[in-house]
Amino acid sequence: EGNAFLLGILQHPDGTVLKQLQPPPRGPREQEFYNKVYDSDCCDSILLELREYLPKYFGVWSPPTAPNDTYLKLEDVTRKFNKPCIMDVKIGQKSYDPYASAEKIQQQVSKYPLMEEIGFLVLGMRVYHVSSDSYETQNQHYGRSLTKETVKDGISKFFHNGYCLRKDAIAASIQKIEKILAWFEGQKQLNFYASSLLFVYEGSCQATTVRLSDVTLAEKRGVPKGLLSSGDILEYNNNIHVINSTENGKIEASVSKGLSKFYALHKKAYSKRHHSQLSLKVENLEQGNVWKSSTCITQEHLNGNVIPQLEKVFCHMPAEIKESANVEVRMIDFAHVFPSNTKDEGYIYGLKNLITVLQNILDN
Repeated sequence: EGNAFLLGILQHPDGTVLKQLQPPPRGPREQEFYNKVYDSDCCDSILLELREYLPKYFGVWSPPTAPNDTYLKLEDVTRKFNKPCIMDVKIGQKSYDPYASAEKIQQQVSKYPLMEEIGFLVLGMRVYHVSSDSYETQNQHYGRSLTKETVKDGISKFFHNGYCLRKDAIAASIQKIEKILAWFEGQKQLNFYASSLLFVYEGSCQATTVRLSDVTLAEKRGVPKGLLSSGDILEYNNNIHVINSTENGKIEASVSKGLSKFYALHKKAYSKRHHSQLSLKVENLEQGNVWKSSTCITQEHLNGNVIPQLEKVFCHMPAEIKESANVEVRMIDFAHVFPSNTKDEGYIYGLKNLITVLQNILDN
């Protein structure tokens, strides 16, 4: 069985996905939810804010040959990523809605009896491993095997790329969940059952953007010999070019394939982009925050000791720039959303516990 977030989802070349409507009453309920939130006449500030946390909605679509097959046309949240790492986490203490039969309740509870206590369930994940240039996937049985004791390691697997823990992506995820939590704390009109959060982060090195102040780089580490302050280009053994452009505060360092055996293994993967070069784009932060010296691109970089340096760059960024990580967290799956007059305490409980678990992974 594939991952839940890939079942019944068709990727369309125009940057959308088509999600087949489930049989009634679930499908129509999800369609009505999207229609309500995205109604052009909507002036409810709570629903208008909710749009920020959902995929964009483009109405419904049916194939001309099968007009009774209905699909929701939704933004493909993974599209902007080169190597998207994806995780689908069901949120809440109950996977069954208030109208569920005794049989349905029992079926849902038996699928994951810890839902009430943990408040979330990993439905699936797909993680890019840098060294093997391949994806590792976990289906729903993976999440259902997690206990209170193992859920921390179970979630941290999603953020591990084969040689380091992507703390930048964890920190960015926490910030995005906190915004969704704040929305839930402020609304009493909707309750969500068996709904999920979709997490996506960039697994590929060449698409990872890190920022720092070029002043910091020059002052703290010393400019490599041969780099002129006027912004000239330094060629160092024809392997690395450092461009210092003080006008716009950007430095770009490209490490070419010749620097390390590791990249030589992946010439194929990189040749399609940047002519077999790995690019670290380094942009200026408004605050001009200082990188910890361990994170800086140092002389070691130029001596072929690339992997430890890359690990420092990708995995130990200071807090100030973590939020700039390329991460999406969106609410999906709305077949069991119901009007309410109370806060959604089950969903809030799940979000808070998920934040706690992620924070524990960071603090470890």
